[in-house]
Amino acid sequence: MGEKVVATRAELSDRQLYRRKLQHCLDALERMLREGRFDRPRAMMGLEIELNLADEQGLPLMNNEQVLGAIASSDFQNELGRFNIEVNIAPRRLGGHVLEELREELDAGLRYADRQAAEVGARIVMVGILPTLDLDHTGLEAMSRSDRFTLLSDQILAARGEDIALDIEGVERLSVESVSMVAEAAATSVQLHLQVTPERFASVWNAAQAICSVQVALGANSPFLFGRELWRETRPVLFQQACDTRSAELKAQGVRPITWFGERWVDSALELFAENLRYFPALLPICDDEDPAKVLASGGIPRLFEMRLHNGTIYRWNRPVYDVAGGVPHLRVENRCLPAGPTVADTLANAAFYYGLVRMLAEQPRPIWSRLPFAQAEENFRTAARYGIDAVLQWPRHGRGARGTAAVAVTDLVLHDLLPLAYQGLDKWGVEPGDRDRYLGIIEQRCLRRTNGAAWQSATVHRLREQYGMDRAASIAAMTRRYMEHMRTGEPVHTWPVG
Repeated sequence: MGEKVVATRAELSDRQLYRRKLQHCLDALERMLREGRFDRPRAMMGLEIELNLADEQGLPLMNNEQVLGAIASSDFQNELGRFNIEVNIAPRRLGGHVLEELREELDAGLRYADRQAAEVGARIVMVGILPTLDLDHTGLEAMSRSDRFTLLSDQILAARGEDIALDIEGVERLSVESVSMVAEAAATSVQLHLQVTPERFASVWNAAQAICSVQVALGANSPFLFGRELWRETRPVLFQQACDTRSAELKAQGVRPITWFGERWVDSALELFAENLRYFPALLPICDDEDPAKVLASGGIPRLFEMRLHNGTIYRWNRPVYDVAGGVPHLRVENRCLPAGPTVADTLANAAFYYGLVRMLAEQPRPIWSRLPFAQAEENFRTAARYGIDAVLQWPRHGRGARGTAAVAVTDLVLHDLLPLAYQGLDKWGVEPGDRDRYLGIIEQRCLRRTNGAAWQSATVHRLREQYGMDRAASIAAMTRRYMEHMRTGEPVHTWPVG
């Protein structure tokens, strides 16, 4: 969301005014793009990580306010659930020793935060979904105290007109007739930002859309939800269902969900912002006093408050971002498909793979999005989320003149085709070779050992149940405690012993 929201229900009434303001924002963005008012090319990246809070037994703790008070750093902020916090890393240039610098900063920051959290009885867990989280932990009383969260929850329920239900079929089935929006807080993510020029935006966004299935397959770390083993990466389907504003009738009519993969490749960032206005009603129709046209006419740079706020309520896996830094506007692609964890090293390996690969695919003379149907990219994403590192994807065939797609195991696809491209991409960014090799080596080992966070979690729970006769809840709790121990060592998940 990114914006501070302070409003009452009465202030949310004038949707017509808000819609007009959104159109004014879109018109201003179009003019700024046409007149070339955006920042010059800069290889800038940023990172956000959402985190869970648990006690020493691995059980969820609802005390993020106390934890944030103990940490006392503006780098850490609250999130939707009282069992969540988020850490934001300042933007930096993508090149040189950036990966190792990030590792040092994240290691130091998270270790400090974990020590401070321990002072109020909590520990920090970097995992896609906290495995011990139960349905009882996701009522409205578990929502963080924040105007924007309360308003968003109210508006989703009002738009839907009925209770939110979950029905997820995976290894097991989870069917729940009524949950609050706080169920979505179970899904904690990593957001990878990449600043791009308007001319390069479409190619970077399209490339990111094409590979998010591969990212999810490699980085899956969310196999358990409310005591059930579901998808290897359960976050996407949980997100879509827990944030769904549509009734059954609207789904049947083909109305688009606010958690949306999209439906086509694009030619510009403007298309995505225009889709947001065209397809999605306002959940937080709060207006700013700014007149974007007047600001532009006076030589200034508009904030485009309404557009940014609206954009933050639409959960694309690759979100377009308009922002202003130092008085200069810029565009970013915000990659949102990855889960948190398991370790800092794993997180940075995922980042290295993404930044390297997206650079190369965005620059190919025969781009992947000209060879991969968009609907197939979406199906790949769903397959990857369901099966994780064991997924088989449809990918464009090799060779000059080759057409169509072929089934390929994601591990083979990465090892033989995509990992070499990621190496080349990091070289183009100017990343230090030793750092490049370290983090992409983690991706290689994950593929060779067919082990990521989800695979380790599932295998450990099954081992505990088979060897020690533990029941479901006890085995998940024991696995979570072992996960927390291994996470603190910092060693990547493919090295962790099972059981």
